[in-house]
Amino acid sequence: MKKLGLLPKLVIGIIVGIIVGATGIEFLTRLLSTFSGIFGNFLGYIIPLIIIGFIAPGIAELGGKAGKLLGITTGLAYLSTVVAGVLSFVVATVILPMIISGGDIAEGGKSAAPFFEIQMPAIMGVMTALITAFLLGLGMATLKSKSMYAVMEEFQQIIKKVIENVIIPLLPVHIAGIFAKLAFAGTVAQTLAVFGRVFVLVIGVHIGFLIIQYTVAGSIAKVNPFTALKNMLPAYFTAIGTQSSAATIPVTVKSAKSNNINDEVAEFAIPLCATIHLSGSTIALTICAIAVMALDGATLGFGQVLPFILMLGITMVAAPGVPGGAIMASLGLLETMLGFTDGQLALMMALYIAQDSFGTAANVTGDGAIGLIVNKFAKEAK
Repeated sequence: MKKLGLLPKLVIGIIVGIIVGATGIEFLTRLLSTFSGIFGNFLGYIIPLIIIGFIAPGIAELGGKAGKLLGITTGLAYLSTVVAGVLSFVVATVILPMIISGGDIAEGGKSAAPFFEIQMPAIMGVMTALITAFLLGLGMATLKSKSMYAVMEEFQQIIKKVIENVIIPLLPVHIAGIFAKLAFAGTVAQTLAVFGRVFVLVIGVHIGFLIIQYTVAGSIAKVNPFTALKNMLPAYFTAIGTQSSAATIPVTVKSAKSNNINDEVAEFAIPLCATIHLSGSTIALTICAIAVMALDGATLGFGQVLPFILMLGITMVAAPGVPGGAIMASLGLLETMLGFTDGQLALMMALYIAQDSFGTAANVTGDGAIGLIVNKFAKEAK
């Protein structure tokens, strides 16, 4: 099992959960339900710590970097992420009502309540954690405090270990509990059907946005957009395998250089974008969030989603370099800004992680488009 990736483990968890729930054995279903409840409460506790652990050092590191192109690269990365989110909202609003509705997953006749619950109150609210992270990050960048940064970096490593050794390994069991309850209630078939439709939509928007990114970058840099996009395919397919923007950096840099991007620019912009440019992840998170809410018959307006998208571009900065890192960093926003319940968060994690590798691939391929634009600015600055 250790050699399996997260996605295969997640699939196994879904299958086991369906089997347990479909058997109708209430004891086993309630046992998994109990675990899911405890795990969900632990996620609620750890979310503020994840926000502080990753945003504060990320902002400090960003603020401490020198170079005249830093502002341009950061601005382009954030703009791309926000535009991706807005585009995905528009597409989801138009298409999702055609393929899913609140009636797709009706309330089942049976329910499996947990045997007991363990409350784990968070040490602070999500918004308090965000403000604290910004305050610490900007403070460290301004003061250039090496000692404080070292403490926060070690705290980040602790949170990374929790994610890698506790949350990610136990996530399939948590998902198994969710699907056991769905199967027990008789609603799992509809859920899986919805998953398939949303997955296809997310991949389609990824591809469409990459074409837009390279069309814009190509017109600015005066290069053929489709040739430039083709040159980035090695990075795209590598990211599908690694599920990590950071692990794909060497291939992304090499692919970017094949588009005649200056070595210095490629070696600066690509690693930076690997941590701050997450257009593919934003597309997936936005569409999946709207889909999960639609399953309960709820709709999200642009006024609700835009602040969520704007915050995503910040909260995912320096997201942990592990599969599912983006969704872990965004759980707090889903809960506070969009009103997600524990059950909706679990479905959101399952739906997001199912396409996580493709989201990462869209992220790193888009980095090449930003590299082309930054390279153009660098040439003009000389």
